[in-house]
Amino acid sequence: MKEKKLYDIVEEVYKNCKAQEHLKDQQITNSVTAIYKPFKPQEISDKIAEMLSSAEINAEVKIIFQSIENLHAACPKNLGDWYFTGDYPTAGGNRVVNKAFMNFYEGKDARAY
Repeated sequence: MKEKKLYDIVEEVYKNCKAQEHLKDQQITNSVTAIYKPFKPQEISDKIAEMLSSAEINAEVKIIFQSIENLHAACPKNLGDWYFTGDYPTAGGNRVVNKAFMNFYEGKDARAY
């Protein structure tokens, strides 16, 4: 199967978020994680480093994150990794992440909650 282009994925995520906008919290799924699925964690880190670099920085910039698996091993009783994975543990969190993405996509400077 041919991989989708990122633009197509973003469009699909937006449509999925909009389709869930008026559902109850318990019915909402996190649509935004689909944007990250085509990328390896290192690719995401490299892109962040690229975005934070500029011609004025006279050094190599690298972004280093602990793997999610190692984060879980280090904190076995607290698996709240949503800041890093986007996998929110609550239905309300799914609503917020979808709304935040819709605000971004629509160019709105508004809170998602």
